[in-house]
Amino acid sequence: MSTFDDPFDADRALSRSGCICGRHLSAAEHEQDALRLRCESVESREKRYEGVVASAVMRAMFPKDVARRAFLKTLGAATALSAISQFFPLKLATEAFAEGGTPEKKDLKVGFIPITCATPIIMGAPLGFYAKHGLNVEVVKTAGWAVIRDKTINKEYDASHMLAPMPIAISLGLGAQAIPFAVPAIENINGQGITLSIKHKDRRNPADWKGMKFAIPFDYSMHNYLLRYYLAENGLDPDTDVQLRSVPPPEMVANLRADNIDGFLAPDNVCQRAIYDGVGFMHILSKEIWDGHPCCSFAASREFITGSPNSFTALTRAILDATAYASKAENRKQIAEAIAPANYINAPVTVLEQVLTGTYADGLGGIKTDPKRVDFDPFPWQSFAVWMLTQMKRWGQIKGDVDYKSIAEQVYLATDTRKAMAEMGLVPPSSSYKSFSVMGKAFDPAKPDDYLNSFKIRKSS
Repeated sequence: MSTFDDPFDADRALSRSGCICGRHLSAAEHEQDALRLRCESVESREKRYEGVVASAVMRAMFPKDVARRAFLKTLGAATALSAISQFFPLKLATEAFAEGGTPEKKDLKVGFIPITCATPIIMGAPLGFYAKHGLNVEVVKTAGWAVIRDKTINKEYDASHMLAPMPIAISLGLGAQAIPFAVPAIENINGQGITLSIKHKDRRNPADWKGMKFAIPFDYSMHNYLLRYYLAENGLDPDTDVQLRSVPPPEMVANLRADNIDGFLAPDNVCQRAIYDGVGFMHILSKEIWDGHPCCSFAASREFITGSPNSFTALTRAILDATAYASKAENRKQIAEAIAPANYINAPVTVLEQVLTGTYADGLGGIKTDPKRVDFDPFPWQSFAVWMLTQMKRWGQIKGDVDYKSIAEQVYLATDTRKAMAEMGLVPPSSSYKSFSVMGKAFDPAKPDDYLNSFKIRKSS
């Protein structure tokens, strides 16, 4: 995913990595010029906005790098900018973009669970992304998902880190009062794993797992649906052949150590902490079940969105900005240090580096490398929501007919996010739906009932 790459650099591909402000070829160059994203002290805010507007114009004029490079090498960057300015009112557009809307509330509270899935939300505070977008955000560490839900519903939090299915469940009144919620951004893709107790190191075949006890973070979670999917594809009924228990992620390793559970499907930092402590090993990464799956989201109530639209927009931009930075491999070690302290994830930097860089110990004496073990892509694909709805129905959380498309489009704000990303110089997908494969089984978001009816193991209606 490209961010604020310099559109007037003829030697740079706009789809390649660079620093988040667009002035530098790398994060290292960025940090030398201005420590911890402090480019604002060198370039004025107006200059930054001018770069964003110019970037958007260049991308629109030259969607292909070859044509853009030829144009720039012929004229030179300065002449090119002057030529474009004659035909497009860059100054007026920049002023309009910079003005935007003043946030109704600048002091905001955003709840999070201390896991690496919340990386963009957490790092937005210490690395200055909220401040960059005119907000003073207190990110509040929270004990569990039910607490996150209740505090957000009760308006103690203005917005929150949520499991990707949670805003759908809340909007439908599943497990709580029905309150419309929306998702402008996915927090992370991949980034989970099935970890087993070290005593099961020779029990790797899921067919041998009957009677075992597994922890998941919450009923309305990708962890629940992915673990159920994995078990069912291996011939086990997750409702009768094993026990599934909801356990807050920060308590999972202690429960594994105490032999209260045999394993869990959990965020990678929890998996890696079990390995670091010598009590568990990595069975498989969640990306081996579905590569590119969503996990957590950034969510807010419709009441907050309509009541404080400018604050919501600024929050969304800050999250998109932070996510773009987190998507760059060269930034991951810096991010690990920023989110490790006790008021954030409270984990050894080594554990977080292993998760974020993808070079990690597997708990069985091996070292593995997968740079996409966890990744960050904010676009809220509505096909993700449709898939989650099929699994909610498959396992009896939803009864009766489901209007998949309507629910997906009400909760997952793909159109709004696409507009925000384009305004920021990011490159969003042109569609809101895509097909994908889960354990080799193709999913077509246009045919959710056919997909649902294809499963042999499911809860009876």
